[in-house]
Amino acid sequence: MQNSEVARYFEDLADLLEIDGANPFRIRAYRNAARTIEDLPASVESLAAEGREALMELPGIGEDLAKKIIVIVETGRLPQLDELQEKIPSGVVEMLRIPGLGPKKAAAVFRELNIETLDQLRAAAESGEVASLKGFGNKTAESILKGLDQIETSGRRFLLADAMAEVDEITADLLEIPAVGQAQPAGSCRRRKETCGDLDVLVTAADSSKVMDALAGHRLVTDVLARGDTKQRVRLKSGIELDLRVVPEESYGAALQYFTGSKEHNIVIRRRAQERGLKINEYGVFRDDERIAGATEEDVYAAVDLPWITPELRENRGEIELAENDKLPQLIELADIRGDLHMHTTATDGAASIREMIDAAKERKLKYIAITDHSKRVTMANGLDAKRLRKHWKDIDKVRSSLSGIDVLCGIECDILEDATLDLPDDVLQEADWVIAVLHYGLNQPGEKIMQRLLTAIRNPHVDMIGHPSGRLLTRRPGAEIDYETLFKAAADHGVLMEINAHPSRLDLDDVYAASAKRHGIPVVINTDAHSTSGLDVMQYGVYQARRAGLEKKDVANTRTLKQFQRLLRSH
Repeated sequence: MQNSEVARYFEDLADLLEIDGANPFRIRAYRNAARTIEDLPASVESLAAEGREALMELPGIGEDLAKKIIVIVETGRLPQLDELQEKIPSGVVEMLRIPGLGPKKAAAVFRELNIETLDQLRAAAESGEVASLKGFGNKTAESILKGLDQIETSGRRFLLADAMAEVDEITADLLEIPAVGQAQPAGSCRRRKETCGDLDVLVTAADSSKVMDALAGHRLVTDVLARGDTKQRVRLKSGIELDLRVVPEESYGAALQYFTGSKEHNIVIRRRAQERGLKINEYGVFRDDERIAGATEEDVYAAVDLPWITPELRENRGEIELAENDKLPQLIELADIRGDLHMHTTATDGAASIREMIDAAKERKLKYIAITDHSKRVTMANGLDAKRLRKHWKDIDKVRSSLSGIDVLCGIECDILEDATLDLPDDVLQEADWVIAVLHYGLNQPGEKIMQRLLTAIRNPHVDMIGHPSGRLLTRRPGAEIDYETLFKAAADHGVLMEINAHPSRLDLDDVYAASAKRHGIPVVINTDAHSTSGLDVMQYGVYQARRAGLEKKDVANTRTLKQFQRLLRSH
C-alpha cells in the first residue's frame, strides 16, 4: 500500500470530522499525520509491519494513530471513517470538490439548509438561500455556482504527483510480464500537466489477454469498466480511470505520439502531414496505403520535417515554430538545481529540526538552502513574531557555523496582510538573508486590493521573492485575482524574483505565467516549500512545471552557485 493511499484515509477522515464539527485539534492531528505519512521516504507499510513502536517514532504519531495505520494497512479499511461516511451523505463530501468550499462551509449548508446533493446546492445557490447563510453572501454563492459549473464541464481531476505514482507503478508492473515488449504512460500525465482527468498506458505485447488479465488483477484496480481485444478501461482505488491500449510494435511510436497529445499540438502535426501528402493517425504515418513511419516518435516527427519534441512542450504554444527553426529550448533538468530557498522546521509547522533539514538537503546534493519559517500571521502554523524569529535565526547561525559542504541562509516567509502591510517590520526584515513575501489570507479580496498588497511587497526593499503568487491549492482552492502583466512589470522594475512552488498541490506559478515571467526577464526560483525532510523530494514537480513553461537552466535563479545567486540579487 502506497504512502499516499494511507495518507488519503486520514485526509478524508479530517474532512469528515470537520464537517461533523469535531474538535479542531483532533482534526489537525489527522491532517498532520497525513502529511507525515505522505512525506515519508520509507514505506509506511513496512513500518507498520514492524509494529506500533516503529510508527510512534514518526513525528506527531502517537499510539492511537499508530493503531489506525496498522488497521488501514492490514485491512484496507478504517472503521471510524466508515462510520462517518455512513453518517454524512456522499453528496456533502462531493461538495469539497468545489474550489473554495471547504469542510466548514459544506457543514453549514448541510446542517442549516439540509442540503445533501450537488443539485440541491445549485438550486439553493440560485434561489438566494446560500447567500443568506451567516458568513456566505452573494459572492460565495456566485463562487459556488462557478465551481459547480467547473465540476460539470471538467470532471474530477487528480494531482500530477498522485496520478504519476499510480500510473508509474502499474507501468512498471506490466513491464514485468514476459509477453510485454514496451510500456509507457501517455496523455496529460506524460506531458506533466499539473492535474490529470484520467490516465493512459500504451503497451506492445505478444498476448494482449495476459496484459489485460494482469491489469484487472492489479492491487490498485477496483473495477474493470470495459474490455475489448486491444483496449481496457479500469477504475483505480483513488477514483481515477485508466485506459490500457495494446498496440503493434510498428505502430507504437505513432500511438504514443497520438495519445500523448495535446489535441491542439496534434492538429498542427496532422496538418503538416497533409501538406506533405501524408496521413498521420495512431497506427502510423502513411503515404497512400504504405506505412512509412510509426515504430518510434522520432520517426513520426521526422516524417513531417521536425525534430522530436519533448512531451512537456506539446501544447501548441509556439513549440512547432521553434522546432522548425532548430530553436527548441534546452529545458531545465532536476540535476541543474543547486539550492532550495523555501522550507520549514519545527520552529513553526515543520516536522524536522534545523539540523535535520540541513542534513537532508546535503543528502540530496544541494549546495545551499534557506530556512524560511512562517511569520506570526499564520497562527495555525505557530508563526514567528520578531522576538522568536531573531532567536530562531540565532539557532540557525549556531548550526551553520559548524557546517561544511552546504551554505544555509536565514530566511522568513512573511505574510502580506489583508491591509497591504507586511507581517513583520522593516528593521526585522532587513536582518534576513532572504525574504519571501506571500499571500495566505484574504485571497478572495477584489483584484485591485490583491494587487495593492502584492505591489506593496514588491516595492519593499527587503523583499527578495514573491512565493506561490496566486495562493491557489489545486483541485481545492482557486488563486487570487491577479493582473500578472502589472505584477511582472513591477517585479522586473524592482528586481523581485518569482517562485514556482514545487509542492504538488500548488505548482504556483503555473506554466503559462512562468513563461510570461521569463518573457519579462524575471528569474524564477523553484522551491519545495518542504515541511519535512522527505518534502524536499517534490522538487521534480516544480521542474516539470518549469519545463512546460519552456524554461532553461539560465532562466532559473537557483541553478546558479550561491555566489552567482547573491550577485544576481545584488544586481536586481
